[in-house]
Amino acid sequence: MGTHKEKLSILSEMIAFARVDHSLKDSEYQFLLSVASHLGINKETFDGLLNEKSPKVVLKSQAERIVQFHRLLLLMNIDQEQHQKEIRTLHNIGLAMGLPPSAIGQVLEVMHQYPNKVVPVDVLINIFKAHYN
Repeated sequence: MGTHKEKLSILSEMIAFARVDHSLKDSEYQFLLSVASHLGINKETFDGLLNEKSPKVVLKSQAERIVQFHRLLLLMNIDQEQHQKEIRTLHNIGLAMGLPPSAIGQVLEVMHQYPNKVVPVDVLINIFKAHYN
């Protein structure tokens, strides 16, 4: 998985997304901390990102962008609440990443068919594959 700068950028983007509703719930913090740990970023560095954003690094591969979109989708649903502003923001982030608008829309629709709105990875991948073929 990418460089240290890419990892910090991924986390900064996720933190900003979690704060779309102007708060950071404990469940969101714990999820973000677990992502940081998975990326090899220690708690001290992660906590520093809560106060100071890391410079944006564009993820190079489509696969990395889809993984980041999935992380953001999981983050949005971690508190079991979806607000229109969060959904709109996630849609716009996906567009800014260069993901197909129709695939983004389909993911946001099918999430309601799964427990806790967690779209299984294979379903997510198949949606994006279908839109690239």
